[in-house]
Amino acid sequence: MNDADLLFQPIRMLSSRLRDRTLSPVQLVEASLTRLETLGPKYNAVVTVMRESALVQARAAEAEIRAGRHRGPLHGIPCGVKDLLATKGVPTTWGAEPYRNQVFDYDATVVTKLRTAGAVLVAKLSMVELAGGMGYNHPDASFTGPGLSPWNTKFWSGGSSSGPGAAVSAGLVVFAIGSETSGSILTPSSYCGVTGLRPTYGLVSRHGAMALCWSLDKLGPMCRTADDCALVLAAIAGPDPLDDSCVGRPFAWNGPRPQLKKKWRVAVPKGCVEKVQPAVRENFEAALKSFGAEVEVTRDVEWPDLPWGPAVGAIVGCEGASAFRELIESGDVAKLRCPNDRLGAYASLLTPAVDYLHAMRMRRPMRDAMRKLFERFDVVATPTRASVAYPADKKFADAYPGVSGGPSVIGGGNLTGLPALAMPNGFGENGLPTSIAFLGPRFSERTLAEIGFSYQSRTDWHMRRPPAPQ
Repeated sequence: MNDADLLFQPIRMLSSRLRDRTLSPVQLVEASLTRLETLGPKYNAVVTVMRESALVQARAAEAEIRAGRHRGPLHGIPCGVKDLLATKGVPTTWGAEPYRNQVFDYDATVVTKLRTAGAVLVAKLSMVELAGGMGYNHPDASFTGPGLSPWNTKFWSGGSSSGPGAAVSAGLVVFAIGSETSGSILTPSSYCGVTGLRPTYGLVSRHGAMALCWSLDKLGPMCRTADDCALVLAAIAGPDPLDDSCVGRPFAWNGPRPQLKKKWRVAVPKGCVEKVQPAVRENFEAALKSFGAEVEVTRDVEWPDLPWGPAVGAIVGCEGASAFRELIESGDVAKLRCPNDRLGAYASLLTPAVDYLHAMRMRRPMRDAMRKLFERFDVVATPTRASVAYPADKKFADAYPGVSGGPSVIGGGNLTGLPALAMPNGFGENGLPTSIAFLGPRFSERTLAEIGFSYQSRTDWHMRRPPAPQ
């Protein structure tokens, strides 16, 4: 197995080889650094390669493992984080020109927890400027340029965790940390053909992460497999006195339970495949069928009739304007890359307080509605996105006319703080990946990981590799 092949392997396999010393952490990290430096620019996926500090960490991991002090499955594994996570002494740019030289003197809690687990941080990965909070409408919305899909670089890698999606997909890192406010883990996971896990709100500390929307922001893993996502989540979940929104609940994962329940009850919302691309629909149906008797699928389940989309828009707009009020009022917002972001910021400042308060009040009936839905079902299944990745040179509205995803499952899940798992399930137009998503009730990450493990044990979409870049 050559060095490039290593970066496409699951964490358990790499961890086993590192532990029995048939693979060196230095060799693995060097392979990652080389790919980040040579291929990262082709996808606009990387902001900062941390070569010097990464090799120091890799040598330390090698010495510890040689001495019999193995910290766990992430020990010696190279990873990247979205560039909204503070990293001591390294630029944390938030994807935006006004913050290009911003440096913090501390690490985000997630970064600290990864270091404690022995993971080796090799890069800060690109993102949509300010995580998309100013209303961007085009892939070219970062000072690093539009994130590009490793499957076809004429298409977008998705936002706002564009760099993590592309970097995992192209084997630049073994795993990455992304963030989601309303789709920013699930979308790039879908467009790049990787597996992404959005945790329950409050399960993972956000201390040291750029705040876009305090009541919606979440951090989570983007990996090759559902098993990998669960292993990473186990390392980053848990209490943190520095984050008042952190619930303090740990997450443990040693693999699926030997005796699973008789069947998973799966709800497919009415209308969720009516206006999607044909390949998206076909691959979704094939994915459900592959579970066989393990699932009991109920079709055309009514999605709660509530203002999911407008509520997300109002909350993200208002909280984002509050988070970046100084940037907006200073006029530095004019330095943002996407023209829509320069204007959208001002529009958000003008949203009436009554609209924001009404949207926030709606979240209680929304949570009640979802709680009732999950009394009948274990998970909700939908295509992650209605289409394959958008063209990198078009506005979103011009990408695929007539295509839409039906019920607002991404928005609804985020408004109610629910976890979701996205997994690749085939290919569609222009050789681009499609994806299936499972939404679960609060703190159902184990169920989602077990469903993902089951699916990926009988399919190999998650192990497919993009073509070598030209």
